[in-house]
Amino acid sequence: MSARIEARVPGVEAAVPAGGALTRLRGWRRRGLAVLLGAVAAAALPPVHAIPLLWLAFPCLLLLLSGAAQWRAAFWIGWWFGFGVFVAGLYWLAWPLTLDMARFGWMIPIAVFGISGGLAIFPALAAAATRATRMSGAARLVLFAVAWTAGEWLRGHLLTGFPWNLVATAWAALEPMMQPAALVGAYGLGFLTVIVAGAPALLFEPGLARAHRAAGVAAALALLACIWIWGAERIADADPRPVEGVRLRLVQGNIEQSLKWDESRREQTFAHYLALTRRPGFEQVTHVIWPETAIDYRFVTDYEAARIAGERQQRVAAAVPRSGALITGAIRDEKRQWYNSVHVVGPDGAAQAAYDKHHLVPFGEYVPLRWLLRRIGIEKIAHGVGDYSAGPGPATLAVPGAPDMSPLICYEAIFAGRVAGRDRPGWLVNVTNDAWFGLTSGPYQHFASARMRTVEEGLPLARAANTGITAIVDAYGRIVARMPIMSAGVLDAELPRATIQPTLYARLGDRSLLVLLLFGVALALALDLRQKARRRGQGTQPNGSP
Repeated sequence: MSARIEARVPGVEAAVPAGGALTRLRGWRRRGLAVLLGAVAAAALPPVHAIPLLWLAFPCLLLLLSGAAQWRAAFWIGWWFGFGVFVAGLYWLAWPLTLDMARFGWMIPIAVFGISGGLAIFPALAAAATRATRMSGAARLVLFAVAWTAGEWLRGHLLTGFPWNLVATAWAALEPMMQPAALVGAYGLGFLTVIVAGAPALLFEPGLARAHRAAGVAAALALLACIWIWGAERIADADPRPVEGVRLRLVQGNIEQSLKWDESRREQTFAHYLALTRRPGFEQVTHVIWPETAIDYRFVTDYEAARIAGERQQRVAAAVPRSGALITGAIRDEKRQWYNSVHVVGPDGAAQAAYDKHHLVPFGEYVPLRWLLRRIGIEKIAHGVGDYSAGPGPATLAVPGAPDMSPLICYEAIFAGRVAGRDRPGWLVNVTNDAWFGLTSGPYQHFASARMRTVEEGLPLARAANTGITAIVDAYGRIVARMPIMSAGVLDAELPRATIQPTLYARLGDRSLLVLLLFGVALALALDLRQKARRRGQGTQPNGSP
């Protein structure tokens, strides 16, 4: 009945045939297409950065949702779409398990398909919530963007959180488009991305006048243009001067993961890092950064002492510039509790300060419900028996001869709003070991997330990886210098400046996101009311009555 009414109302068009074909899909065809669209959307993420594919994946997803009779059907459409996104984007989770197939090989299907299926619940809830409101047109698009963003936020916080591959990281290939993260974070940038990418679905919206379809798409394109222009201007206003008196040397050892904890290679690994560190140009360096657990040494915990005695510290001192410090990852042992830590080492080889990783990797550094899961053979993948202990949280450490810094160990860099200590630092230091993931998409995705933190906080980043992507990034997400993956060497560069003032997101955190999402809900409601009023008005026309 509604289709016939729409055909008789002047200026209103029925659904475009291509869109109608998608809305009519059922069964395995709809599920299969949803999975395929999810995989297509994943291709927009690092390292492929096929960003235009978002303008295919999201409009088609919205059309599939418009054909769902109930919210339950929409839930499964969203779930299959999310399953496609996460399987295609997180396939590399299997790679660490291949390093010891005898112990962990059986977990590969769980790591790839099980985790992807669990994470797909969040897009599924977003789809179900959108369909349950019965909104259509631009109102449905905006509401879906709100629901999608809320799902990403929940994914980043529930059960310790896993905000990997947020849709905003697609923009890591286009630096001006990253800049809204300074206002509303990566989650807020994802909200804007979904609106812009999903807008072509309006062209296939049934019962919508041609002028209104065009207006909706034009508004999305205008939003895209405004983001680009504002972002480009923000970058153009950046202060290009580096921090005076600081020259960094980042060391990438490229130690194979299968050899990293080999006791017989302990001295060889240390000698390798020391030789790289003291390559020509060492005299001009003020600060050296080694990656996560670079050396298999345990630093003692009494930082009140004037120096730490022993041959071990004397050897470490050879890697410390005279006027600066060595920042290195190493395990810390305190009363038989093990911490994955970052140490600031002075010229005498003494550890002057330390930071303990507080956001541990489930099944990597500890096993949740160990008392139960160990009975079925599930153990942590990282080296050592037993779990690592967690530190108290983000911290700001003093660094001799350089601005204070906030250290991030491994995937702590993917958590928006939780990377800096209470006192604003002058830079971020991310030490990591992406040798776990080999030459897959994982290291590139990890690096893109770390770059997003620089924009959010207005802080430069020094990132040292055993292998992965070792790089210097400025406070606007721009790569100043980087090393190739899977190579050993050093990266010498100056330290970029932080922004003069903290960004809006650094000051407000996710409160700025909350304001944006509330605005989105209000906009969706206003658009829906306007659309319903327009339809009632059209229904009173002479040729529009039932």
